[in-house]
Amino acid sequence: MNLPFFANLFKKKEKPLSLLDSILVKKLKTVSVINDLDLYANVPIYHHAQVYYIPLILLDPSRGLYIFEKKEWSYDELKNATVEKAQNQEASQDSLAYQNTQEIIHTKFNELIHNDGVPIHNFLLMENLNADEYEHLNDSFKELLPKDKIIFNDTQAQEIVKKLEQVPKQALASRDTILGNLLIQYTILDNNLQLHFCTKEQIDFIDKNILTTFTLSGEGTSGKSSALLLKALLYKLENPSKTLIIVKPTKLAADIFKKQLLETIEHAIVEVDLATISVLTPIELLNLHLAKLKKELLQKALFIDEILMKKKFNAADFILCDDVHLLESDFINYLRHIQNDKPLLLVDANSQDSDFTFTKSFAKDEREVAFLKTHPHAKALQLISKLLQDNEAKDILVIANSLSKEKLNDDLEFFIKDKALLLDSSKNLIDQDFNSLCLTTYSDLVGLEAKHVIMFDLCFTKLSELEFAFKLAQESVYILYDEECDEINTLKDKYESRKN
Repeated sequence: MNLPFFANLFKKKEKPLSLLDSILVKKLKTVSVINDLDLYANVPIYHHAQVYYIPLILLDPSRGLYIFEKKEWSYDELKNATVEKAQNQEASQDSLAYQNTQEIIHTKFNELIHNDGVPIHNFLLMENLNADEYEHLNDSFKELLPKDKIIFNDTQAQEIVKKLEQVPKQALASRDTILGNLLIQYTILDNNLQLHFCTKEQIDFIDKNILTTFTLSGEGTSGKSSALLLKALLYKLENPSKTLIIVKPTKLAADIFKKQLLETIEHAIVEVDLATISVLTPIELLNLHLAKLKKELLQKALFIDEILMKKKFNAADFILCDDVHLLESDFINYLRHIQNDKPLLLVDANSQDSDFTFTKSFAKDEREVAFLKTHPHAKALQLISKLLQDNEAKDILVIANSLSKEKLNDDLEFFIKDKALLLDSSKNLIDQDFNSLCLTTYSDLVGLEAKHVIMFDLCFTKLSELEFAFKLAQESVYILYDEECDEINTLKDKYESRKN
C-alpha cells in the first residue's frame, strides 16, 4: 500500500502552506484568549540568512512552547497504516517534521542566550479524524502518536486545555525573553538593550502589506518609531535585494536610528545587506535628487525646487518617514510625488486621517510630576545638583529655549563637576557625549529619553512639543515657570492630578 500521506509526518519541511483558519485552529484561538496564552499562525523564524516557517505555535508562560502539526488524514487513509510501513519510506521517530522545528528553535535560543531557552511540546491537529475512529487504528500507530498528543476534530475546548495542561508547570523566563528571542521581527530592543515583545496592534501593523501611501498615527509614547524600525527590518528580511530609505528629521535622530537598527540586527542574528538601507534627513534625500539632476545642492535650509516635483526619482523601493508632524508639508508632498506608484509609510503623531492608529501608550503613570512656580533658572540649577546626588549625569535632560540653554550651561560650571552637553541635532551622534547631562531645546528631542526631565520656557511653545517632552521622562518631570500661561495650565489639568 502506498502511504505518502503517512510518510509526510516524518519529512522535514522548508516552507509549509499557510495554515487556514479551520475549526480546530479557531478552537485553539479561543483557548489561547481565555487562558491568556500567545498563539501565532504561519509565523517565520529568522536566523542568519535563513527563514523557517512554523504553521502554529503557542506559548504558555508557565509550561513552554507548543508546536502543532496539522494533518488532513481521514480514518479511511489511516486504518491500514502501521509504523513499519512508514519506516520503510526512509523515516524514523527521530525525524518527525516538528522535530526539525524543535532543532531550529533550540539553535536560535542557544546562539542568543546560550541555552535551549524553553521546553517544547508537540501536538497533532487531526482535522478529519475523531477520537472514536482513533481507537480503531493499528496499535503501532497509536504508540507513535499517543492519544493525549492529538487534538481530534471533535475535541472540545475544555479537552484541549486538559491536554495542554498535562505538561507540568515550571519556572520559565519571561514572555518578553522567550518570544523576544524567537520572533525577532516583533521585538523592540530599548536603549538599555532590554527586550520588549510587541503588542498585538504593533504586530498587526508590522505584518501589514503596504503597497502605496500609508499613514501610521499614535501619541508620543505609543511605540511608533520602534514599530517603524521593525517594519523596515521585516521588509528587508522578506525582500533582501530591495532598497529602503528611512527619513528622520535631524542628523542626530538619523544617527540614533542607525544605532538602534544595527543593535537590533546584531541581537537578532540575521543577515541584512546594510548597503541597501539609507537613513537620511530631508535635505540629504533632496540632495540625492538634485545631484542626479546636476543642480546646486542644499546646505541648511530646506527648499523644494519646482523641477523636483516634475521629475521622477527612483530613490528606493520603499520609503519610511518618521515624525512627519515635525516636517514641512512641502516635503511630505514631495515624498508622495517620488513614491507615486511605490510604498510610502508616513508616521505622524498628529494625523487625524490615518490608515492605522496605535491606541496604547507606554508612558509611565507612576512618574513624579512637579509644577513649580519659581525662578526657573535658579531652580533648575538647584534641581540638577540634587538629582546628581543619586543619579548619573546622563539620566538628566533639561529642556529650554536656546538662550536659556546657553546661560544655564555657563552657570553649571560653578554648580556641578560634570560637564554638560549642549545638544545639537544638526551634528552626528559620534560628535556628542551622551554620557553627560544633556541641555536641549524642544525642537531637538527626537530619539531622546531620560529618567528625569526638567522643563522651562514653556509659554509660546507648541503644546504638542511640550507633551512630547513631558513623556520622555521615565521617573520624574519638573515644570518650572515664573508666570502662568495657557500651555502650563493645560499640562496642569492633564498631569497634576498624577503627582505622587
